[in-house]
Amino acid sequence: MQNFNPNGVGVKGSLFGLPYSIEQASTVLIPVPWEVTVSYQAGCAAGIQALVDASPQLDLLDADLPEAWNYGIALDAPKPQIEALNEQLRPIAALYIQWEESGNAPDKSILHYNNSEVKAKEVPSMVNQASKQVNMLVRERAAQLLAQGKLVGVLGGDHSTPLGLMQALAEKYADFGILQIDAHADLRVAYEKFEFSHASIMYNALRISEISKLVQVGIRDYCEDEFHLIQNAQNRIVTFFDRDLKYEQYSGTTWHNQCLKIIHTLPQNVYVSFDIDGLDPKLCPNTGTPVAGGFEFAQTNYLLKLLVESGRKIIGFDLCEVGNNEWDGNVGARVLYKLCNLARLSWLNNKP
Repeated sequence: MQNFNPNGVGVKGSLFGLPYSIEQASTVLIPVPWEVTVSYQAGCAAGIQALVDASPQLDLLDADLPEAWNYGIALDAPKPQIEALNEQLRPIAALYIQWEESGNAPDKSILHYNNSEVKAKEVPSMVNQASKQVNMLVRERAAQLLAQGKLVGVLGGDHSTPLGLMQALAEKYADFGILQIDAHADLRVAYEKFEFSHASIMYNALRISEISKLVQVGIRDYCEDEFHLIQNAQNRIVTFFDRDLKYEQYSGTTWHNQCLKIIHTLPQNVYVSFDIDGLDPKLCPNTGTPVAGGFEFAQTNYLLKLLVESGRKIIGFDLCEVGNNEWDGNVGARVLYKLCNLARLSWLNNKP
């Protein structure tokens, strides 16, 4: 660290080119290369590495947090069990999803993979058991890091991956809210019969009693069941749909005032869940399920900046579904750096 020059060339192969070990870093990111339940475009498990590869090209000066690099950010080692389960189950899950999309055709109810036969109806149970194991591994590692006083984030993988971190935070914080930046509501109940589907992350999060509020921003792709769940949530879910935000802006409402309204709905402690498909897809074309519309990079930065200026504390965060492509990795790295720095700033502002 004594020889590190933040104006020079970053350390090759490290996140943001920073030289920190897990022990030295104040912010630690848990990589979760898992995309077994992805229902459209795969690649986000490998997107983690695309982000890491692009990240040393970032300049480290952050106008919102001077000497941000000096607080220390490190990427945890990936769990080999998760990588192995993902490699084993993603191909058979993809075949199962194709079977679901074919209308559960009886003549295709036996799936052939790796010289073996698997009954299609058995696949969800296989994936659900593996997903529970992934959640447990993330939860255990997150709990270890939280006990060390670290600010912890998850770098997915698909959007199912941060559930274990949310569970670990619930053991430390009696009450917190989620700010979800996303194109999708993610309130499906066991989508495609996968209990821990990427499309079910917020439904599963709401099963954690310590999560008192879910505030969704930028949602523009959702089904009737999800809409009815939002309507009947008795204000535990507050959704700012992309369509409504855009229409208000067209008639003169500023993004600043919309951000203040969004932040007002959140409790003191906030978990930020950032699915990169919340951005305009020109910024993330290879994400798992891109949707037309969405935010500019500066808009989400501004929302998070005002969140911190409101005095709220970001207790944890995730960034998920970055595509396996240089451009997606480049944008993802910038989103992640801003998340890390603004979360750290919120901690500095909330010192006892």
